[in-house]
Amino acid sequence: MTIQSISEEVRRIQKKYGESDPFRLAQAMKIIVVLKPMGRYKGCCKGFYVQHRRIKHITINSDLPEVIQRVILAHEIAHSVLHTNITAAFHEFTLFDDTDRQEYEANLFAAELLLSDDCVLNALNEDQFFFQAAKALSVPAELLDFKFRVMNVKVINWSLPSYHMGIF
Repeated sequence: MTIQSISEEVRRIQKKYGESDPFRLAQAMKIIVVLKPMGRYKGCCKGFYVQHRRIKHITINSDLPEVIQRVILAHEIAHSVLHTNITAAFHEFTLFDDTDRQEYEANLFAAELLLSDDCVLNALNEDQFFFQAAKALSVPAELLDFKFRVMNVKVINWSLPSYHMGIF
């Protein structure tokens, strides 16, 4: 999928369910969410998504900070939306993996769901450094990096002359 199509899918879901909060969104989407302790050690399972008999389940590691739980849930919702043809479970051991295409797409989706363009621009307009902006937005810096990737594509698309987009 392209960054633009992922962004459009996030907008469609937000409009359909009227939600950006991943916990309320999962509930509206009838996804069963379970919080389960899975440890805080390096390499612990962060969460996973599985669909069984058309019932979607997401399990989140409850030992992790709430901020991270929200990111993981948004990421797992992405798998439920973007990767519906996959039957295997997605177990997250590494947060913000960008080497695997499906993990990369799920990270872009989570960033777009959790961070509005306006909030990011406002944080940056306060003359904050990147890591300060991430802290002000209550997200890991890696998630803000994924949001920048989405916003970069939007800016490129907005700045194209109309004849480049087939509009005369």
